[in-house]
Amino acid sequence: MSVRLFAGWDFVAEDIHRKDLDIYGYRHDVPMGGDLTSSPEGQAPAFLIQAMKDADGANLDRVQIIKGWTDEKGKAHERIWDVAVSGTRSIDKSGRTTEAIGSTVDEAQATYSNSIGAPFLSAVWRDPQFNPGQRAFYYVRVLEIPTPRWTTNDAMHFNRPIPEGAPVAIQERAYTSPIWYTP
Repeated sequence: MSVRLFAGWDFVAEDIHRKDLDIYGYRHDVPMGGDLTSSPEGQAPAFLIQAMKDADGANLDRVQIIKGWTDEKGKAHERIWDVAVSGTRSIDKSGRTTEAIGSTVDEAQATYSNSIGAPFLSAVWRDPQFNPGQRAFYYVRVLEIPTPRWTTNDAMHFNRPIPEGAPVAIQERAYTSPIWYTP
């Protein structure tokens, strides 16, 4: 999979359609692995995300942002938001989709089809719980649709049963480097 992540203060939804998204992101804002500082008064950071499936791989299920921070008492927290989902699914007010992507895995043949999911997902997302005085980090996780697990492939190849309790399918994932926010 190929994943791009930029953070800044001025991204808008239309930016996901830019033909020069990578050049624009590097010139105007912070790429993954970078530090975002000094929030303008009353603004939350905006994240520009673009994910594309591997040419020989499975379609994409969803894109998520994971935020981590430490509260005033020093306790670590983490929150996950779905920011782009494939198909006709939607994201609810809590920032999650409640409908699973489904699966096309054929256990007997150890195959799958790309008839679900999407080859490309993108989003611009703003942190609805942003605290300008609190350090935080953000990274992106991209999930593929389910594909046969190695034990399913081996069972088919060696004409053996799948080991008891072993999952038939997995969802491969890609992670970005974080973007750090420092007040």
